[in-house]
Amino acid sequence: MSQAHSLDDIKPLEIESGALQSQRSDLPEKSFRWGLFAALAVALITLAVLLIFIVTEGWPRFNLQLFTNMPSIRLPEIAGAQSAITGSIWVIVTTGFISLPVGILAAIYLEEYGNPLGRFYRLVEINIQNLAAVPSIVYGILGLGVIARALALGQTVITAALTLSLLILPVIIISTREAIRAVPQSIRFGSMALGATKWQTIWKQVLPVATPGTATGAILALSRAIGEAAPLLLLGAVTFITFNPNGLLSSYTVMPIQIYNWISQSRDEFHVLAAALCIVLLMLLLVLNGLAIFLRNKYQKRW
Repeated sequence: MSQAHSLDDIKPLEIESGALQSQRSDLPEKSFRWGLFAALAVALITLAVLLIFIVTEGWPRFNLQLFTNMPSIRLPEIAGAQSAITGSIWVIVTTGFISLPVGILAAIYLEEYGNPLGRFYRLVEINIQNLAAVPSIVYGILGLGVIARALALGQTVITAALTLSLLILPVIIISTREAIRAVPQSIRFGSMALGATKWQTIWKQVLPVATPGTATGAILALSRAIGEAAPLLLLGAVTFITFNPNGLLSSYTVMPIQIYNWISQSRDEFHVLAAALCIVLLMLLLVLNGLAIFLRNKYQKRW
């Protein structure tokens, strides 16, 4: 009986010690979780303060004149950003037409046709991984030396589009490869078992299933290109222009460069214009990101 009582007395002690150890083991996890929440709160608060400041500063000039009038140094009260908005549309649309087919086809080759043990495959893969981390100003140097001068394309829309295409190509290739890699092998085997060729399997089965990831990566890459100013400034993009581009060989300006030009002026009216154009740029980025989320959700439900 005494032995039984002693065992009963030991059990509560073991339970208490186990609970104490459990609490100690949960402490690092809880601390890490609260650290993540604190970092997220700091990021959200900073973003909210920035958005409130920009909207408050630029809302008085966020009107139709901003879209219909040309920039003016002498009359900032009625100046607009039509040439910058039109130039951004020209550059980004051209960039999309160049970069998307090249990036998607390159990803298809690397995932479906390339030999992972081959030297060429490994060389291309290493370069893609490295180029994704290269600063944008380096692409501006490349575009200035090779595209603008060696190819004699000058400071034109096509020069900007080719440079920005080089900038976002690694992002498009990597995101498309990940989307293709996520497609189950059973879909490929089933298609080929029914008599489809490799290309028919890729075109009819693999690419539709990989569309959410591909579209999301492509749109986010184009969103990055819209906000780039450093490589275009290095290319010699015009900071003050009062006409819209009319072709690929036309001079141009874009919204980030126009914002840079206005914010460098000493008069407060230009700062208000810069904030208003920032609102336009942010709205365009939100639309593109929303489109990426919509396409991803739509195709995920379908497949």
